[in-house]
Amino acid sequence: MGFFSWIPLLFNLCMLLTAKPTLSNSFLSKEGLAEIPSKFFNLAKRPEVFQYMVNIRRAIHENPELGFEEFETSKLIRNELDKMGIPYKYPIAVTGVVGYIGTGKPPFVAIRADMDALAMQEAVEWEHKSKIPGKMHACGHDAHVAMLLGATKILQEHHSDLEGTVVLVFQPAEEGGGGAKKMLDVGILENVDAIFGLHVSTRYPLGMVATRPGPIMAGSGFFEAVITGKGGHAAIPQHTIDPILAASNIIVSLQHLVSREADPLDSQVVTVAKFQGGGAFNVIPDAVTIGGTFRAFSKEIFVQLKQRIEEVITLQASVQRCNAAVDFHTNEKPFYPVTVNNIDLHGHFLKVAESMLGGNNIIEMQPLMGAEDFSFFAEAIPGYFSYLGMINKTQGRLEPGHSPYFKVNEDVLPYGASLHASLAVTYLLELQSQVTTQKGSSHDEL
Repeated sequence: MGFFSWIPLLFNLCMLLTAKPTLSNSFLSKEGLAEIPSKFFNLAKRPEVFQYMVNIRRAIHENPELGFEEFETSKLIRNELDKMGIPYKYPIAVTGVVGYIGTGKPPFVAIRADMDALAMQEAVEWEHKSKIPGKMHACGHDAHVAMLLGATKILQEHHSDLEGTVVLVFQPAEEGGGGAKKMLDVGILENVDAIFGLHVSTRYPLGMVATRPGPIMAGSGFFEAVITGKGGHAAIPQHTIDPILAASNIIVSLQHLVSREADPLDSQVVTVAKFQGGGAFNVIPDAVTIGGTFRAFSKEIFVQLKQRIEEVITLQASVQRCNAAVDFHTNEKPFYPVTVNNIDLHGHFLKVAESMLGGNNIIEMQPLMGAEDFSFFAEAIPGYFSYLGMINKTQGRLEPGHSPYFKVNEDVLPYGASLHASLAVTYLLELQSQVTTQKGSSHDEL
């Protein structure tokens, strides 16, 4: 029996108990496929839907929660799904929620939002500033949740006319915790044909989307090493084995991995961002800790970088008469694969985005060395990720994500909600004719 084998019964029960008259749903058809994105956009811009998303986003922003601690955020999401009569599964990966809209039968398409905040103090002074010291939604995940709930609201108004099932993925711990991997491991994408994700961006104007086919973000990993020597007085270094000197040589050698071993046309990064050791001006410590990140755009290069980082650290430490222990912390911070946009889904995205925004508002971006754990989903099934611009020059400068001065232009919310809904519905309509349902097979229902 599959992980979601109980869902058809729950799905049907929820639909019976919470059935409500829908708004006009006549445009959800193959004949009106080209008009769906613009019509969803108009629905998402309605004052009541826009204000709903604003309120959700601000409530989450005031109460930020770190990865796998999103209990109140998850409770808010579940309450909203309950109000809309949408069945869901909880908990998944500690705080994750997965909801379902439509027939409960194939085809299945997923849309995803991440929920977690960052461990930083908000520096923006406004009415809805974070109430939790040292925690802030500085990457827009509060807006992502609001947009997915906005999409849920407009999809639920037309649920009886959906062709297939939209899977709503509210994911914990994107910021280094690998929440996507944990959700994937318990089977949330079982029988799902494709998944879409998006991210707000302070690099592009409001009303524009940026994306590309193929690799869009790098694979990423972390490393930490403890270099151990023999401490002593700085005035008699001959009686010590200096781990600071050893660590310094290691850092310089690590930079050679990119500058002298990598193809200049193949983007790679090795950065040491942590150096801890010593506490006095005249004492050589017993040990030093260094740490950092490495990134690449192919699995083979990524594995090679990992191997060479370990070799350089241990062998360079040995040259300096020190010992080194390297830890990649894969249990707490799993390696993120390269985020790759499916080529076929790229064509689908372009059609939807052009219909909604116009071709001039679609930007083909360069790949980023940043990482996204949406990559776990896109590695398992066809996936597609895009960026939504937020810049409005009349409202002043927007600081980049992970800045304590990060702000969300809430005018972006209808764009994200309607893009989510349009990508999912049009995908189901296009796929419906290709899906052959076999009675009693494992692909009949989630």
